[in-house]
Amino acid sequence: MSAPAQRLTLEDLVSSVEAVVSTENDFIANMANVSALIFEALSDVNWAGFYILRGQELVLGPFQGRMACTRIPVGRGVCGVAAEQRVTQRVDDVHAFPGHIACDAASASEIVVPLFSDGVLIGVLDIDSPVKARFGVDEQVIVEQVAALVGQCYRVR
Repeated sequence: MSAPAQRLTLEDLVSSVEAVVSTENDFIANMANVSALIFEALSDVNWAGFYILRGQELVLGPFQGRMACTRIPVGRGVCGVAAEQRVTQRVDDVHAFPGHIACDAASASEIVVPLFSDGVLIGVLDIDSPVKARFGVDEQVIVEQVAALVGQCYRVR
């Protein structure tokens, strides 16, 4: 009988993402696999995925979790604010965030990291949790590294 597979840890996440994006050059495929890696590595997460910038909207990309909002205007909700301000949004209580968009009522906290390719905003990485104040500085640092790696594999078509 073989030993059970070990769960991916937060500490292993960056190296796992590096391995994925270094062997594949398709942006969509990389976002799909990275969202799966994040969903596996982070405990107490109910959604992990990407929104891709299309004009003044963020359009749903690959994700893990329940059905999500398909389009989010830049400047609206946590994702839209992250895109507009071009800085990570770490929100301990999404219900207290002005203009929060509740795609899943179970979500209580959220971290959203802007995605850049050569300094140009291309989307956001969004992670939700049903636990308030789930994301700390340690997760933010790692998730920002993951977002940077994903942004590097983006190619203008």
